[in-house]
Amino acid sequence: MSGAARGTPRTRWHALPLPDLPTLAPALALVLLMAVGAAVNPRFLGMDNLLNMVTRSSFISVIGIGATFVIAAGGLDLSVGSMAAFIGGVMILLMNALAGPDFGWGAPSALLAGCGAALLTGVLCGAANGLIVTLGRIEAFIVTLGTMGIFRALITYLAEGGSINVGNVGVTDLLRPVYFGTLLGVPVPVVVFLLVGAASWVVLNRTPFGRHVVAIGANEDVARYSGIGLTRVRTITYVIQGLCVGIATILYVPRLSSATPSTGLLWELQAITAVVIGGTPMRGGTGRVWGTIVGSIILVVIGNIMILSDLVSEYLLGAVQGAIIIIAMLVQRSLARRS
Repeated sequence: MSGAARGTPRTRWHALPLPDLPTLAPALALVLLMAVGAAVNPRFLGMDNLLNMVTRSSFISVIGIGATFVIAAGGLDLSVGSMAAFIGGVMILLMNALAGPDFGWGAPSALLAGCGAALLTGVLCGAANGLIVTLGRIEAFIVTLGTMGIFRALITYLAEGGSINVGNVGVTDLLRPVYFGTLLGVPVPVVVFLLVGAASWVVLNRTPFGRHVVAIGANEDVARYSGIGLTRVRTITYVIQGLCVGIATILYVPRLSSATPSTGLLWELQAITAVVIGGTPMRGGTGRVWGTIVGSIILVVIGNIMILSDLVSEYLLGAVQGAIIIIAMLVQRSLARRS
């Protein structure tokens, strides 16, 4: 048998499936940043610092997972930071009322009710965004820009320009482990975003709904002619986004036990940046859940390096994140032109 018939080593090598660059790039970037951080400060690779970074990334990871669904379907949500602040205010006010002397539910019941209210409020806010976008046929950018202002105004009104604090000691004690506690040595927020990530990956990559989300983002007209319900699918992506914001808020509130008009400020920028540098294109048609999680960790790592190195002021973190998303978009556009 000839060498051509058997297949040369070169032929067999090229037959092997190789991961695409958008899938590998976030992980490679994270490894490179870890090396830079270790070179800048020996404390960077300390276990306490590493766990702190991953825990702090949990809020943006969960919100970014929801944003992955929205962006994969060709949408956008700029209201997530304001939504988180509003949800946090509603959650704390309800817990204070139920655990107080007027109702006297007790701390455990008040906590459960507050968490349920946070999830329900997130779902309702997401549904409102989705229905206005789909039924109102208004650009998602305009709709969520408007609701961003509405949610921020609502939390400012509820807090009367100040802050809303958890007023019951029993509730505070029960809340703290949600952020500061561990499960088998792993911080609870990390466990939560890993579970949310695993469930979301299955939904996006192994269910008809996930295929419909990607199909709408890839080509809306073809998806419509294929019988996919655009209004239903798009609205559900915003509901998922709202649910993820509710989960993230439950993780965040125990950190400071308060909600203020500045809570969640620029979270929308961080979430979108995490999605983009995680390999999900802004034009839609693709969604990379684990890439988004890696992207959110990258943002926290960059901020941590800035703090430990003293080379750049930590107050410029927003500017760095803005530059990152612009550079990531330029890279995506360059890759799209080559393909």
